[in-house]
Amino acid sequence: MIRIGVLALFFIGCVYTATAQEPKMKKIFNGKDLKGWTVPENNIWWSVDDGMLMAKSGPEKKGTIVWTKKEYKDFVIETDFKYGEGTVDTGIFLRNEDQQIQMGISGSLKKDMTGSPYIPGKGYPVEAEGVADVLKPKDWNTIKVRAVGNVYTVWINGAEVLNYESTDVPEEGPIGLQCHPGNEMQASFRNIRVGEIK
Repeated sequence: MIRIGVLALFFIGCVYTATAQEPKMKKIFNGKDLKGWTVPENNIWWSVDDGMLMAKSGPEKKGTIVWTKKEYKDFVIETDFKYGEGTVDTGIFLRNEDQQIQMGISGSLKKDMTGSPYIPGKGYPVEAEGVADVLKPKDWNTIKVRAVGNVYTVWINGAEVLNYESTDVPEEGPIGLQCHPGNEMQASFRNIRVGEIK
């Protein structure tokens, strides 16, 4: 009886810990405009249509990033995304431009590196695993990124594809979405939400 009781307490403790670590998710994109985001001057890349945040390269193929005005320490970001026309090269920046989770085709590797970390000076130190098995290239997908200190965990459509320990990670910063330079591309995002981990 005592042994069963100890096992039950252990199980309850595990469930409580897992639940306690799941933050409350809040929308950071209202589906109507870019309120709460820092938009580049003379913006021609980012627009809002039918509840979606649209990224589209301009005629000169210059790149751009939209940043949350709010800064985050440890957090989870989750968004639905869909690749459109062209060579889609986008991603989620974590606290600054030197920490990114790639989405779409890598310009340097010329292949889909969705879910993998890109670190300037290091390129892609590791590649996310099993992405091809879960990614729907022409449909809506969901990416979830958990950033706790310098450890990043990534899920694509509910499947964990990456656990990576980075370096030179800032303690706090905004979250960004990228429209990569040099490409003709379109990408869409919706249901963008963030949960802060206290």
